[in-house]
Amino acid sequence: MPYIERHIELILKKIVKNKGVIVITGPRQVGKSTLLKQKFGDYQYITLDTTSIFESAKESPVAFINQFQKVVIDEIQRAPELFHNIKEDIDEHLFQNLNNNIDLCKFILTGSQTFALMKNVTESLAGRAAIIQMCGLSKREINKSLFCEPFLPNLAQIKEKSKYKTPYNYNLIVSYIHRGSMPELYKTNASLKDWGVYCDSYIKTYLEKDVRKLINLKDEVSFMKFLRATAARTGQQLNMTAIAEIVGKDVATIKSWLNVLQTSGLIYLLEPYSNNLNKRLVKTPKLYFMDTGLACYLSGWHTPEQLTIGASWGHIFETWVISEIIKSYYNSGKSLLPLYYYRDKEKKEVDLIIEVGNTLHPVEIKVTSDPNKGHISSFSVLKNIPNKQVGEGGVICLCKESFPLAGNNWAIPIDLI
Repeated sequence: MPYIERHIELILKKIVKNKGVIVITGPRQVGKSTLLKQKFGDYQYITLDTTSIFESAKESPVAFINQFQKVVIDEIQRAPELFHNIKEDIDEHLFQNLNNNIDLCKFILTGSQTFALMKNVTESLAGRAAIIQMCGLSKREINKSLFCEPFLPNLAQIKEKSKYKTPYNYNLIVSYIHRGSMPELYKTNASLKDWGVYCDSYIKTYLEKDVRKLINLKDEVSFMKFLRATAARTGQQLNMTAIAEIVGKDVATIKSWLNVLQTSGLIYLLEPYSNNLNKRLVKTPKLYFMDTGLACYLSGWHTPEQLTIGASWGHIFETWVISEIIKSYYNSGKSLLPLYYYRDKEKKEVDLIIEVGNTLHPVEIKVTSDPNKGHISSFSVLKNIPNKQVGEGGVICLCKESFPLAGNNWAIPIDLI
């Protein structure tokens, strides 16, 4: 299969004009290296996974950095010595070229161990580097949609995205959700056997190359139990005590391990909407796997058919929708996402709130092809939030076409997220 164009390319092409350093973070195998080789061919590409290059970087960091005009350095976190030299080099580079009509970016840095990477960026390149988060393929990218704006549940977007809408195909939608978003699985028509082999290999590589370097992992069996317990709770409020009981570890350990998953980009914790004036709001985040394929594999849903008749189908569906919306923001260059959910102590809940200025856009996510006004009844709780107004909202679901529900709320087919 030919290269799939990535929406984040548009942001990168703008940033290279005015930043000396770009840092691209994200889970392993989401396509960082492939994108850079495809679209930044005028940059020399090197990886510190290559032994000879790694040794050169460690032994002579100054000479190593000075040899490049424009370079992509992959797995940069392996040689933290380089960051100080990059800082000095880029300061000189920017001083010399600030008024010249050239792209200012000299270094594009990337790596799969986000914690180590960002620690060094924060310490050495603060204010000098643009930081871009990259995820797996979005459905927009798979379908070659040209629409790249962050998702909003409004009529203007619904009309615009309808220009790129693909014909409704329920089985194909389920296939996307079950397969997940890793580019490797879209190079060919991967079979379920290929999918299982890939997921198993990914998890083993993740444990060996990422987890062991972040924590002193001595009990791999317990960590696998933790991964499975976490995947089984995707789309639900985080309950560390329940996970700790299943895994047989204390809550402090579970919290540490969750931080590893979050730092490496495997999960996203959606924070509850908070308002200091409202003591009734819950404070517990909801947990989402960023790749539903891995969540399905870890949860034992080995075929699309098993998934859709299983008890977790609604949570996996919600997880996929949330991850697609998150991707739409990351792919637009956003780093601080205006995404929340609402739940109060009376258990009134809104699956997703998108905050734009003083406007709150409510979204419900339902596995139904026939949404109705009852699905948006909880939106009314947002009217009680001081200094905020409720904007357009909707129900993202399995309907074939968009249509109005009530007020400024719409039924939104998942093809239009």
